[in-house]
Amino acid sequence: MTENRKRNVLRWAIFSVLGLAYFFVYFHRLSLSVVADDLASDFGVAAGVLGLLGSVYFYCYAAMQFPAGLLSDSVGPRKTVTVSLLLAAVGSVLFGLAPGIRTAFVARVMVGLGVSMVFIPTMKVLSQWFKAGEFAVMAGILNAVGGLGVLAGTWLLGLLATFVGWRVSFQVIGGATVVLMALAWLVVRDRPTDGAGSPVIQPETIGLLAGARRVVSTRHFWPVAVWFFFDCGIFFGFGGLWGGPYLIHVYGMSKPQAGAVLSMIAWGMIVGSPLLGLLSERLRSRKRVFILGSTVLSLLLLLAVALPASLPQWALFVWFFLFSVCSSAIVIMGFTATKELFPVAMAGTCVGMVNLFPFFGGAVFMWLLGRILDGYPHALEAGYSVAGYRVVLLVLLIASVLALACTLAMKETHASQVRPEDRKQS
Repeated sequence: MTENRKRNVLRWAIFSVLGLAYFFVYFHRLSLSVVADDLASDFGVAAGVLGLLGSVYFYCYAAMQFPAGLLSDSVGPRKTVTVSLLLAAVGSVLFGLAPGIRTAFVARVMVGLGVSMVFIPTMKVLSQWFKAGEFAVMAGILNAVGGLGVLAGTWLLGLLATFVGWRVSFQVIGGATVVLMALAWLVVRDRPTDGAGSPVIQPETIGLLAGARRVVSTRHFWPVAVWFFFDCGIFFGFGGLWGGPYLIHVYGMSKPQAGAVLSMIAWGMIVGSPLLGLLSERLRSRKRVFILGSTVLSLLLLLAVALPASLPQWALFVWFFLFSVCSSAIVIMGFTATKELFPVAMAGTCVGMVNLFPFFGGAVFMWLLGRILDGYPHALEAGYSVAGYRVVLLVLLIASVLALACTLAMKETHASQVRPEDRKQS
């Protein structure tokens, strides 16, 4: 086997392991939606506490974005991912064993801290092992793998929890993560060691603090950042936690039935991500795709507010698919547009900065929607009322309109990277 052949096999093996790690990032991100009722019953907590339990993942994820980048640069992606997977594995097992809500919070923090250090190290590894023309394709494939994680965290977890219970389910996931941790240590290499060629993306030459100051002082950064907050707040708040209870309480679905409907979130990511990318390239416009997606999302939520308990089952499948395309698949466009606002040398810094906002949005909306539901009469067995969910959907509709307003204020990049000399015009 030639050296090039060996390198090609190794880089795909590395990508496969890191792709599986990213699979678990999305699994844990949305896993509470299907088992939310079980958690509320076992721990004896109200919706507000349950929303906070879901939101701690996002607070931890957001807080660790800069440290994850620093660890990737200092100790390397391989060590960073290995340790992070160990932390996530222990947290998952502890969550399944949690005797009470306090232990569950500790476990959820561990999971959030662990999986938060997968995405940025993976991006760094891909930049070392794949050419510039391959990088975007690999990032798209990685997002599709994340969609499979959504599928597992909704539909498959719903089935597994029905047969063995949610506790055993999370313990099994923890055990699988230990195996993946071992594979990461054995297979992943930070960069090619044969000396052939140079990294696809050259090392960052702008200091972290200096780059961060330049990002936050660029006015065109903020419409994208605020759009991320509202768009991902909608997606994580409803698709990641309260969508499952909504289907169970309002439409009377079983957990497997609700999981099947929620699985459309995964298919929306898998199908929508490449299609939106192709559309934006064809139009040579990110902004027009943003406006289209946010408009459709607002119309979907308007329909849900008007008919909160009257949609036929087939329409719910379509609704959640389009909801995912317009609130989840489209986020890849957000990272692309952010990168195009700045010179290539600032790509890591600006993407790291904007990546804080989706998870702050998710944390805020998970908690906020739970507090809203707590404000309406409900019973633990019967679930929350249609009136409560109508207000939840109304809040999401308002957020979607604010996100749409942000898209109108975005700068059109015409699908091209800004040049360093254009920085003064930003």
